[in-house]
This record gives sequence, structure tokens and C-alpha cells, in this order.
Amino acid sequence: MDTLFNDPGRSVPNERRPDNPVDPLFVHRWSPRAFDPTPIPENILLTLFEAARWAPSARNEQPWLFLYASDENGLAAYRSALVEFNQTWANTAPVLVYLLARRNTQHNNQPNDWAAFDCGAAWMALAMQARQFGLYSHAMGGFDPDRAYDVLGVDRAEFRIMCAIAIGRYGDPDSLPDEIRAREHPNERKPVTEIAIKA
Repeated sequence: MDTLFNDPGRSVPNERRPDNPVDPLFVHRWSPRAFDPTPIPENILLTLFEAARWAPSARNEQPWLFLYASDENGLAAYRSALVEFNQTWANTAPVLVYLLARRNTQHNNQPNDWAAFDCGAAWMALAMQARQFGLYSHAMGGFDPDRAYDVLGVDRAEFRIMCAIAIGRYGDPDSLPDEIRAREHPNERKPVTEIAIKA
């Protein structure tokens, strides 16, 4: 599949260095806050969700539901549920998504203890596909749940809202407020020796 906008990682200076050989796509995935407001074609968005569709899940429940807005009316509504801090930067993103998890399994309507884990896998698939296109995504927990349930029109007894996600091309970091711009760079990670310990 051809890269749509730019080669992964080329649009943002990235000094990350992996400890071990890994596909550069993983190193160049990060969560910026400077977004270009240029719209993203619908067929590209559908490919992002197609990638998420193929994520693994317990008992193949596929408990995720992605609700998204990419036109001004929908974006205004979705933005209104974000906390003020996130609105200061996410308001320029051309796509906003809310990722929801079904609380119960569909095969026997019992609580799904793995739904959040599975939704995380689907989000990562979407994020990596976005990078293949030269796009960026930024998941955030900073939203007002009550407002979000009203805006999305979903039943809180059926769904748990996991996060909001901004998607778009990388924008101009100089457009960010000073305190946010100072944090606008790829973060480092703990060394592998701290997260993987052999028995």
C-alpha cells in the first residue's frame, strides 16, 4: 500500500533509538498535539477502521465500536465533550473518534473482562495503519463522560467509552500554546530490561 501523505516518521524530527531491531513504524508512532485541519478522505478513514477490524479479541467478541466525526457539525459536537485542555489542541484535528467497549459478551450477555484489553489492540491497529499513511493519531482520556454519552447517544449500560482519538496530518507546532508546544516531541520509553524479565 502506498503512503498517502509522507513516509512514516519523516514529517517530525524523531531522535528515538530502539534497544533492539524493530520496524521503524513502531518507533515513529507517537501522539502529537499539532494537527493540520485539512480533511482526510473517507476512504482513508475506512482503511483505518478496517485495520482495527482485524485486531484479535477474546472469543472473537470484537467488543469495540468506533464512532467518528469528520464534518464540522459532527466535529463541533464531539469536541464539546473533551476537557478544556484537550480542546485547546484537538480542535484543529480533522477527525475525532470515540472508542467504545461493549460491557457484556454477545454470546451470553455476561460481563466481558477482556473488552478493554481488546479495544486497546484495535486502537493500536488503527494507530499503526494511520502511520502507514503518514497520519498521526492521539488517544486521550480527557473527556467529560456524561457529556460524551449525551453527544454520542449511546447507552452507558451497554458501552463504556474508552477514549477519544484525534487523527490527522501533522500540523504546525508553533500554533500550540507555549506550555503545550514545549511537550511537542516523541517521548522516550523504558528500556526493554524493565518491561520484559526472563524467568
